[in-house]
Amino acid sequence: MFDIERWQEIFETLRKNKLRTFLTGLSVASGIFILVILLGFSKGIENGVTSQFQQDATNMITVWTGRTTKEYKGLNPGRYVQLKNDNFDMISQKYEDYIEYETSLYSIWGGTISYKGESGNYRIRGVMPDHQFIENADISVGRFVNQSDYNENKKVAVIGNKLKTDLFKDEDPIDKNISVFGMNFKVIGVFYDPGGEREENQAYIPISTAQKVFNAGDNIRNMLFTVKMSDNFDDAVALSQSISKGIEDQIKQIHTVAPDDTSAVRVYNTLEEAKKIYSLIDTIKAVFWFVGIGTIIAGIVGVGNIMLIIVKERTKEIGIRKALGALPMSIVGMILQEAVFVTMFAGLFGLIFGLGLLELVGPQVQSDFIKYPQVDFNIALTTVFLLVFAGAVAGFIPAYRAAKIKPIIALRDE
Repeated sequence: MFDIERWQEIFETLRKNKLRTFLTGLSVASGIFILVILLGFSKGIENGVTSQFQQDATNMITVWTGRTTKEYKGLNPGRYVQLKNDNFDMISQKYEDYIEYETSLYSIWGGTISYKGESGNYRIRGVMPDHQFIENADISVGRFVNQSDYNENKKVAVIGNKLKTDLFKDEDPIDKNISVFGMNFKVIGVFYDPGGEREENQAYIPISTAQKVFNAGDNIRNMLFTVKMSDNFDDAVALSQSISKGIEDQIKQIHTVAPDDTSAVRVYNTLEEAKKIYSLIDTIKAVFWFVGIGTIIAGIVGVGNIMLIIVKERTKEIGIRKALGALPMSIVGMILQEAVFVTMFAGLFGLIFGLGLLELVGPQVQSDFIKYPQVDFNIALTTVFLLVFAGAVAGFIPAYRAAKIKPIIALRDE
């Protein structure tokens, strides 16, 4: 515990060395400030990336096709690989023990949808019931497409919130009929999507209905699957990679596509991509910690240097104290208290200023990949305590040297 006289003594000592003290404190404060800001923005990057993945399921496998680019088994390049219902059913059955949700899709871009005097061009997607969970489409009113709609080829539609606002304004759309290319579909639900207006600017109908009304036969555009997650993230990634490779190989075999033709059959694994991005985030965090701690170490070195200078300038005073009976530990404590005071005051100042800036600026940062930069207060406070400890360690060497000074030598010092 410090008494008032000891506090006054510390302030007086630091006042005499005010320029050095200010520069050292500034170095320590700036180190904590920079570390807090860097940690805040690394958290903001993590929040932004996480929000991007939350728009769809993170454990999703997407399959789509294009044209072949290589000759294979006597077949010329340039063939379009058309996915069929049988392809989806075969894959679904093969991996049913590992698949959580699944859907095939048949999409129409720029479909004309109208209601009374309002109309517009919107994306129309034929889907299966599980699509709601794969795309994280949250139902605000009504319901999503169900198995009965799919089995019976019902002309029902689930519209996005943006589409509902365009066509219905404030009117309740449930059980109202919309016209899709002149065909009536009953609205059974309205959904909103974390992806925003772009995702809400569309309508979902049963894929069986879409294939029938758009004369698609048994053609499908895409296939989506989600893999059952395990407690171990790496195991889940490995399973997802294995299934992705198996699906790709199977489709290429069915449609006689060269194994190394990367354009004809494409399989996108979001879990694998998530692992890459989260690994990159961890690397960014490590770099930020390295830069921040490096700045703090520079400040700690400054604390050690100023304590050396203070000890040098107070050599005679220390000699008098020892001549009057001061114990070595009291000399050590005196120097350490000054080192701790500088690091604690400067560290708390940098911490408060950094947290305040993040609280002020953080809510304004709303880019796609940086959202709500913030820092865990407990981590930041722990860093300050570690800084104070490091400051004490930095001041120990000068304090120890001061305690070893012999009174007679100290009194002769000029």
